[in-house]
Amino acid sequence: MAAATRASSASVVALRFDGAVLRAIDQTALPWSERELELRDAEDVAAAIRRLAIRGAPLIGVAAAYGIVLDLHREPSLRALERASTVLRDARPTAVNLAWAVDRVNEAVRTRDPSNSDLAGAALDAAKRIHADEEAASNAIATHGAELLAGARRILTHCNTGALAAPGRGTALAVIAELADRGLLAHVLATESRPLLQGARLTAYELARLDIPYELIVDSAAAGLIAAGAVDAVIVGCDRVAANGDVANKVGTYGLALAAHAADIPFVVAGPTSTIDLDTPDGAHIAIEERDPEEVRAAAGQRLTLPDTRCRNPAFDVTPAHLITALVTERGIVRSPGTEALAAHRPAGPAPRPAGPAPRAPGPT
Repeated sequence: MAAATRASSASVVALRFDGAVLRAIDQTALPWSERELELRDAEDVAAAIRRLAIRGAPLIGVAAAYGIVLDLHREPSLRALERASTVLRDARPTAVNLAWAVDRVNEAVRTRDPSNSDLAGAALDAAKRIHADEEAASNAIATHGAELLAGARRILTHCNTGALAAPGRGTALAVIAELADRGLLAHVLATESRPLLQGARLTAYELARLDIPYELIVDSAAAGLIAAGAVDAVIVGCDRVAANGDVANKVGTYGLALAAHAADIPFVVAGPTSTIDLDTPDGAHIAIEERDPEEVRAAAGQRLTLPDTRCRNPAFDVTPAHLITALVTERGIVRSPGTEALAAHRPAGPAPRPAGPAPRAPGPT
């Protein structure tokens, strides 16, 4: 996996497939350095996803689709398809888009005309469709979300949900950008999003490039600011939406939902239908990724505590459906999301096969 210098531009393009290499912005280097990784096989793509060089639920799905293409170019066989699919599906367990995209490419390859042996071509066609669908979804989410939040001038958001997280404009940040384009936005409060600071490093970076006024806050300041009336609405992205409307998202989301509920302001989730998992009944059955404790012991490479300090590092938490004002997808607005409403927003393609560790036993999140 090699790296190359990337020129700055106002519009972020997080992934580019050039036919032989998948080029991806190394998000671990932002905002200090803008560089592209050159990913040449499924293992490269999976490694980039695991270390969060590629992140954001919709984006990792697109990256995984191209990862399969890379391996089938090298070895056009069903054995290579299965091997690449396993490597990619297991890269991260919580975001359902990853398994969804892998399974869509598998379906396209395995159901093509058996007289045509161009397996890589079938995979590439599927990957391009997934990429285009996610870009179109981003634009539609921006429109629907801006209509929903037209009266909210001061918005708080968490983690990173822009073009670095989803093809096109992003998800929640796409809504924010659309509100700004319409002249309806006063300013954004962005949480730093510990432990890896996706808000401080990535959301601030994108908001600055979009010339959207913002202030960065530490995570623990959010609830107090919401209670003080400094926020009109909270909007976040999502990594998995269970059939009952429970949502898994960046750790810290649940606390924001509780604060928004207490303050009686909208708490909105934005994401494409590829994030909806109707085969997971509720949030208690979503596998929550536990990451390296070293991410908590340090920040931006600087040690924060004693090296032997014991840490817990869940990457996500689950927000119950009853705390969610609305889910915004490319198909429209789902108010008070639940099983019946979400069934009408079923994602295209096969139901994803499970990935990662076994689900948690039901209990508090």
